Amino acid sequence: MVTVGEGLDKAVQGAFTRPIPKSAGAQMRYLIRQHQRSTRRVAELLGISQRTVERYVKNQIKKPRPQLAGRLEREVRARWQPQIRAKAKQTAATTAGLMIDVQARFGYTAAPGSTDDARVRHLTLALPPQQAARLFQAQEAGLTEDQLRQIAAEALGEIYFRDSGHRAHGLEVELTDLIDLEFEL
Repeated sequence: MVTVGEGLDKAVQGAFTRPIPKSAGAQMRYLIRQHQRSTRRVAELLGISQRTVERYVKNQIKKPRPQLAGRLEREVRARWQPQIRAKAKQTAATTAGLMIDVQARFGYTAAPGSTDDARVRHLTLALPPQQAARLFQAQEAGLTEDQLRQIAAEALGEIYFRDSGHRAHGLEVELTDLIDLEFEL
């Protein structure tokens, strides 16, 4: 299932200037540097023994199990190039905004006499910097996926359905079934 949080993370990762380390040993060494040279912390983070971490660092083990490989890459990706990540978020939140490409079922609460049947739509829109800032702030504050989805629905409702206040006054938009979602900086 596609999530708003993962979509925002992928968009920011598109701003990286260097690729993440490829080998398991290089990824382990990077995580150890990020955790003040503590193999114990990295072992706890990944759910493996401290000795196993040391063996990856010395290249005694080169190919991790698929589950460990996924966790390892996810943890490295989450910490990779923090300054570039912060700069990309700042640019999107202040000047550039975000592009959103979403295919989902949108539900409506509208004025009497109009239809409120939910329907699947595919939208590609440019969200202004205020909406991008709101999404990034909510993600950093640790809001749940449902809350992030509601913020995205409010942004889409404001920009697309209400045309920045020019039509459909009082229309409330709800994002129910998310089929596909991508953000781009």
